[in-house]
Amino acid sequence: MGERLRFEVLGPVRAWRGDDEIELGSPQQRAILAILLLQAGTSASPDQLIAAIWGGAAPRAAIGMVRSYVSRLRRVLDPGHPAAVIESMGGGYALRAEDLDLTEFQRWLGVAREARRAGDVLAAATALRTALGLWHGTPLAGVNGDYAEFERTRLGQLRLTAIEDLAAADIESGRHVEAAAELAEVVAEQPLRERPRELLMLALYRSGRQADALAVFEQVRRLLADELGLDPGPDLREMQRRILVSDPALVGPAAPAQAAASPRNPTQLPPDVPDFVGRDEPRSRMADALTPSGASVPVIGVEGLAGVGKTTLAVHVGHAVAAGFPDGQLFVDLGVAMEPLAELLRGIGVPDAGLPESFSERVALWRTLTAGRRLLVVLDDARDAEQVRQLLPGSGGSAVVITARQRLYGLAYVHWLKLGGLGEDDSVALLERIIGVDRVRPELADIREMVRRTAGLPQVLQVLGTRIASRPGWTIAEAKRRLGRPDPGSEVLPPECGAIERPYASAMEQLSPAQARAFRLLSLTDGPDISPAAASAVLDLPLGDTTALLESLVDMHLLESGGLDRYYYHEPLRAFARSRAFADDGPEASQAALTRLVRFHRSEEGRLRAGV
Repeated sequence: MGERLRFEVLGPVRAWRGDDEIELGSPQQRAILAILLLQAGTSASPDQLIAAIWGGAAPRAAIGMVRSYVSRLRRVLDPGHPAAVIESMGGGYALRAEDLDLTEFQRWLGVAREARRAGDVLAAATALRTALGLWHGTPLAGVNGDYAEFERTRLGQLRLTAIEDLAAADIESGRHVEAAAELAEVVAEQPLRERPRELLMLALYRSGRQADALAVFEQVRRLLADELGLDPGPDLREMQRRILVSDPALVGPAAPAQAAASPRNPTQLPPDVPDFVGRDEPRSRMADALTPSGASVPVIGVEGLAGVGKTTLAVHVGHAVAAGFPDGQLFVDLGVAMEPLAELLRGIGVPDAGLPESFSERVALWRTLTAGRRLLVVLDDARDAEQVRQLLPGSGGSAVVITARQRLYGLAYVHWLKLGGLGEDDSVALLERIIGVDRVRPELADIREMVRRTAGLPQVLQVLGTRIASRPGWTIAEAKRRLGRPDPGSEVLPPECGAIERPYASAMEQLSPAQARAFRLLSLTDGPDISPAAASAVLDLPLGDTTALLESLVDMHLLESGGLDRYYYHEPLRAFARSRAFADDGPEASQAALTRLVRFHRSEEGRLRAGV
């Protein structure tokens, strides 16, 4: 490639080869380069690039124009190896910049944070000055569009926070006058921002200007009342009170201004499962992938059927790699959390009073406070790509694990793993831990047959194993005879059936009426699998509509794809679906579906005999 490439986004978007600046071409080409740089090595699809550049006003030939812009950028960035800098990846494009001012800025912020934790205020101030020295004006200058404007706002918030942190460090180290001068500029630029006012009051007070410090409070009080109809926040009011009473703690160098958040190392992972077995390959892949590199944030997604063990695996791996994330581990159940972003912010030390009102400001604060920190974030039971996107931490040290019942499209940077049932040997090992080796080994053939019926689904094995363990007088053969779902209409449902089927019932709640009907009625067939044509007859729907329903159930892991044009159920799911067919659709509709299937097979047999 020759001389090292260097990129800048903390000002006009620029690129350098050695000491020579590269002519990047049109504003659209600069915009594409900026977007790829901000993706930090992850892939951006053509649709993402189009939306970022043109929004809803994209021209008809937008995809071709994007390809042309990328091709031109490749040639100017590295004429000798056009595809070496901007790679084609997953249907999109990715740029791994080794030298980017934003990455360096975030690295110095991390250095400052570590110095502050170690109590070295002077080192923290030096690191912050170095970080701020990388700025060259308005970030992404010359790049238009909503995406660029959003990123400008986000980066501007990062810069303001760094300036405030530097002022706090200067005040703490005795540079009151210098801090006051710098803060006066920030106040002029951001008159409604309260933390610079609070710091300015402290700097003035320590400089012997008590009256000026109180005047700052009075100015912001009037401004907030006139502009927003609000009173100053609790931190500002507390600073005014302490100045009025000449609080001795304000004078000493050991009393820094109160920060928006106290650093906290959360340990929120649920306890690991003591009976965890198997999953060697996904465990190894996840542990290897959860290694932050530069400005990137590794994101691993685990998809699979409800109850298959996604959360258990995520928690197990989280505990295994926790030492690599010394700043803490966060866990949020997105299925029940009312305000997951607020939970995450509280988890890293932001008090309720410090939570911004607007959601966009909370997102910006979350990324600002997590940039450069080594956090593991587990987002459990995710169901919406946009929600996940808003919860990703700042770059430079963190990693994320997502669990979801189906793959979330639109998150190009996620490496997905599909989780199925346990292998037969691992399933037997799990039952040995629950039931006891002394009961399992003598009847190993019966145990293996039971395992095959469960498809290795962990929650089924757990429930059946617990049930057998509670009946020490049963042989395994007797347990096989006794355990199982009773016929439809039975007045008593054994407790193990309810425990096994609870996740499946929850999954059904996410289905549309057409999907739920297909899931129920197709289970009535006796064959090991079914073709789209036969399914079309059962459902009495056109073939195209039927195929779409089948594929949607595969996406939800309620059906499995058994090769070209064949679909099948895992046995526990088939039993559950059949019970729901008789309960929800009724005997007449169920019989009608089977009658249509019989007619279809007779028609097919007739065609075969006729040689059609």
